[in-house]
Amino acid sequence: MGIETYPDQLEPQNQDAVIWRFINMRKFRDLMTTAELYFCRADLFPDEREGLPPEEYLATFGLNPYDVNDRRELLNHIGSDAQFREGFYVNCWYLFREETSQMWKEYGSEGVAITSRYQLLKSALNSLSDRAYIGLVRYGAQHLIGKRVNLFRYITTKRIKYAHEQEVRAFLWIMDPRAGINRHYDENNRVHPVPLTPPPDYVSKGERRKVDLEALVTEVVVSPWASSSTLDEIKQLVSDTGCKIPVRQSELARYATLLP
Repeated sequence: MGIETYPDQLEPQNQDAVIWRFINMRKFRDLMTTAELYFCRADLFPDEREGLPPEEYLATFGLNPYDVNDRRELLNHIGSDAQFREGFYVNCWYLFREETSQMWKEYGSEGVAITSRYQLLKSALNSLSDRAYIGLVRYGAQHLIGKRVNLFRYITTKRIKYAHEQEVRAFLWIMDPRAGINRHYDENNRVHPVPLTPPPDYVSKGERRKVDLEALVTEVVVSPWASSSTLDEIKQLVSDTGCKIPVRQSELARYATLLP
């Protein structure tokens, strides 16, 4: 199917913008061994609000959380969205501005950052048979005010506290045709803001897709805290693939002992 557009899609003006993906060593070994990008199911991210409407936006629904009927409708809306997000599988990148110790610490402390360009990732997604999407994540809720309810707006919105991530979000939409949307109702017909049971076992926790590593990855940057033996291991892993991908240590390595 290839790349599709979605409501309010935001892309960098420069399609050749540099992007980084921070990953730990386990994930890097897996990437080099399989040549597969991993897309994690949206409800399994650490952020419990992933793919859900921001709380500030919920206030614009005109529902009173202290009114019993309005409260039920609000919880039903959130609980339904929490199930719909199970159809989105996400692969996260950083729109590169500068190296920061915060991003290394959070996502690649002893690992690497694989670097690419926005257009290269877009081309890789376009070669897939899935319904694939790519765009920049927006932060906060202001851009949603006055807009109609839409799952794509939610899956590409995060809370302000994540704004430093400057995320480029690649994602697949894989709908389960047998999915029910009432798993947020309990046996007494009370409604909850999240499903009370996990999705069926046949719904995967993540999706893997083959990519041409040499066409996608322009460089491998090694964590500023990585040891010389780790650096050598990474060079060997890349060499073993037969790919001619440059490997270097982070420019922050010279300040490693001073970094927070």
